Amino acid sequence: MYQTILYPTDGSEGSAAVADHVRELAAAFDATVHVLYVVDARGANYGLSGAFLTDEGSGVQADPAPDDDSGMVGEGTDAAATRSALVERGEEIVEAAAAALRDGEAPPETVTAVETGTPHSAILEYADENDVDLVVMGTHGRTGVERYLLGSVAEKVVRLADVPVTTVRADEGE
Repeated sequence: MYQTILYPTDGSEGSAAVADHVRELAAAFDATVHVLYVVDARGANYGLSGAFLTDEGSGVQADPAPDDDSGMVGEGTDAAATRSALVERGEEIVEAAAAALRDGEAPPETVTAVETGTPHSAILEYADENDVDLVVMGTHGRTGVERYLLGSVAEKVVRLADVPVTTVRADEGE
């Protein structure tokens, strides 16, 4: 039924909690798992990155401002170097997530990828281009103003995907 599962991750603890579900589904269907990290192009020059813009407290993940006191975060920095650093970080995250999936009995075959773009769009494009049968991703369970202001990558993927999407609440184990 599901031969290819897409697991978008941002490397957060909540996203790591999804790995157990992904591993079980992959084992049940003998599926290949594609682990994807998206460098958010909307904020790449400002230090914002990740498939989900999140931080346990603020809802936004940002690198600190440079020490050169040039004003805005990212101003005065080499955009290509910043983007390269974010891609490198993404590669580390997907490799760690893939290693975690392979840890245990009957590890699934894994493929890793780092894309740049608007997170929900990049996830949907990757799913289409790689004939993904199921997307399994975390959701942070935000409501109200915080959800309205930040948007929800998972919600957009659920609404727009052509394939089934399973969401796992990040705080499910708490």
